[in-house]
Amino acid sequence: MTMTHNANDDSLAQNLKPRHVRMLSIAGVIGAGLFVGSGHAISEAGPAVLISYAAAGALVVLIMRMLAEMAVASPDSGSFSTYADKALGRWAGFTIGWLYWWFWVLVIPLEANAAGTILHAWYPQVAIWQFTLAITLILTVTNLLSVKNYGEFEFWFALIKIAAIILFLGVAAAAVLGWLPGSGTQGLSHLYDTHGFMPNGMGAVMAAILTTMFSFMGTEIVTIAAAESKNPGKQITQATNSVIWRIALFYLLSIFFVVALVPWNTPGLVQQGSWQTVLQAMNIPHARLIVDLVVLMAVCSCLNSALYTSSRMLYSLSRRKDAPAAASRTNRSGTPWIAVLLSTGAAFLAVIANYLAPSVVFEFLLASSGAIALLVYLVIAASHLVLRKKREKAGEVLSYRMWLFPGLTWFTILFIVTVLVVMLFDDRHQAELLATGGLTLVIIATSYLLHRKREKRQSAKFYPLHYSDHS
Repeated sequence: MTMTHNANDDSLAQNLKPRHVRMLSIAGVIGAGLFVGSGHAISEAGPAVLISYAAAGALVVLIMRMLAEMAVASPDSGSFSTYADKALGRWAGFTIGWLYWWFWVLVIPLEANAAGTILHAWYPQVAIWQFTLAITLILTVTNLLSVKNYGEFEFWFALIKIAAIILFLGVAAAAVLGWLPGSGTQGLSHLYDTHGFMPNGMGAVMAAILTTMFSFMGTEIVTIAAAESKNPGKQITQATNSVIWRIALFYLLSIFFVVALVPWNTPGLVQQGSWQTVLQAMNIPHARLIVDLVVLMAVCSCLNSALYTSSRMLYSLSRRKDAPAAASRTNRSGTPWIAVLLSTGAAFLAVIANYLAPSVVFEFLLASSGAIALLVYLVIAASHLVLRKKREKAGEVLSYRMWLFPGLTWFTILFIVTVLVVMLFDDRHQAELLATGGLTLVIIATSYLLHRKREKRQSAKFYPLHYSDHS
């Protein structure tokens, strides 16, 4: 049953069903990075990439636990941006909200272009940009109509991704055990037979953590989406409790089979992606077509989520008067339609900038997206530290808690800071961090100037200069 919505109050409708939120939480973490991008991390760290994925996965589990504690206590479509506002000050909520919005706005054209490239390979007579435009417009329209449409699309995209992964794990397990007739692979020897388990040292494992962090971005979307469901606390609790087995099953087990079945330095891992390389090694017919279909579903799912998440973050910023007021307007179905259009519009501007501006400019902007994940996680941990202490002082009883507080929260902060320092001295990731740092400083400066301007306007309103009346 669809909940009625008052068109005048500009609040979000609670039309996401439990199955939508549940499937979103299960598959939100599965992007094209698992099927294609993981090949880069494997070629960087070798079989020891399993340590990178385990470390990045453990970090995500801890961050999700902290975020869930705050979200269960106070569900909000602005999620960690709102909590940063309450805990660290307006500048923090403003900065992290806009950085996160920027991250997903950049994801929109990237994923649409990836989908367009796959479809163009099947139908060469249609240009990539035409496919890209069509896919973006279709998903924008569905996001404009109702949040239920987003939930429904995401439900089926997620189901296809999960079915594909389970099938892959089954076939790969059969190949490892020697039960797959005609397979060119067998056993676990590739875990150590090509220059050992950690061929490029611990530095490469640390560098691969940065590559894998990008893959996990999206886990936190469930805390944003739950605000549009009827029982957010319950949905967030269930989603967070299941995050450990999701990461273990989908990522660790998948990557384990990849590094077990093909040597880590196989050129195809980077050129074709990990899944296609493994399926071809196992002599699975139509390997490329299978992977293309799965990746197409994954990128459409990611694009759908990017449109949804960027619009909800912009809506939340607008409600807190940190974005244009129009962005908080909702239509009859409770969808922030102007925020959806502004986010899509910004994504199209990014595409146009790519064509008009030198590629270096776009690459610099794109480089910023990788480090944003770490900055978001750092702010979540810092916000949790402050808010938990405030709640304990106020005598609040929390129904959902972070483990071993404050020890684990401090450990998480220290770990993220260590990774950021490693990035600063790593030539491959320096530009990424500097781009993010530059963007952050611009946003903080803008935030400060806007805040000062608003304060002056308010003080002029409350304290008008009519001294002549009292003279």
